[in-house]
Amino acid sequence: MAIQVGADAPDFELASSEANAEGKTGKAIKLSDFRGKKNVVLVFYPLDFSPVCSGEHACFREDFAALDGTGAQILGISVDSVWSHAAYKKQLGITYPLLADFHPRGAVASKFGLYLEERGITARATVIIDKNGKVVWVKEQGLGDPRDNQAILDQLKQLA
Repeated sequence: MAIQVGADAPDFELASSEANAEGKTGKAIKLSDFRGKKNVVLVFYPLDFSPVCSGEHACFREDFAALDGTGAQILGISVDSVWSHAAYKKQLGITYPLLADFHPRGAVASKFGLYLEERGITARATVIIDKNGKVVWVKEQGLGDPRDNQAILDQLKQLA
């Protein structure tokens, strides 16, 4: 069962597609780094390079200016490695970090009730967390169903 609205978002730290201080892929990103600063949109998705995920991330890229205009931080999360994320990000022209819930596989998605253990992948879901660290919106999609960026934008505007 997915995390509920009103719950405290569990903190986590994951390696990302971003470069660290040494210029190497894998910069660690913590959810709590955004507390008090930005609302956060966690974009859980099954796998890099899959058709629906690629279409969704292309839509996020196209809608990025509007989403970014709300002051929110978008973070993509899947079970892929930082190397897969870096290649995927480059291929699609993604500008927000992709986080590797790689080892232990799905540990962060599990904290949010969004790891599909029987399939070994992350559910397709969006979790919006406010600046205080509270879950304010959760929307789980079917694996083959793309998310609605307008619905995400509408939720973020309510937090502004």
